[in-house]
This record gives sequence, C-alpha cells and structure tokens, in this order.
Amino acid sequence: MEVVRNHRKTRVGVVVSNAMDKTVVVAIQNNVRHPLYKKIVKTTKKLKVHDENNECNVGDKVEIAETRHLSKDKYFRLVKIIEKAK
Repeated sequence: MEVVRNHRKTRVGVVVSNAMDKTVVVAIQNNVRHPLYKKIVKTTKKLKVHDENNECNVGDKVEIAETRHLSKDKYFRLVKIIEKAK
C-alpha cells in the first residue's frame, strides 16, 4: 500500500555540507530579475535537510520536500539523490 501525502513543496539543490549527523545543508539557487536595474541576479538559499541514513556527500544533486519542523530550522527531508558527486 502506498502512502499518500498532501501536496508539499519540492526543490532541487546541491549539498554543500554534510558535517552534522542525519542533517545536510543544501543550497538552492534561484534567478531573480532586479526590480530597478532589470538584470538577472542569482540568489542562493541554504536549507537544512533531514538525511536519515547519512547517504549524501558534498556536491550531490538532491531533491528535497517540505515536511513538518524536525528541529528549530530543519523542515525539509531528502526525497532522492538525483546525481552523485564526481
């Protein structure tokens, strides 16, 4: 039987740190048009993600999904590793 979850936000990012136990830091990059100068500016948001099996390494491309708060600032979980670091 498959578990059905509500629609949750999913993101794709790159792991930048795996120093913590069961937690990785993922950088999400976004291109935004500057409101005054109309130039495309890259913005980066770092999110803490729950990695139950400590399977991510720095440089991995991962898919993450929103979940309930697991700690003070950890509210995403690892869905899958899209591409391993070379």
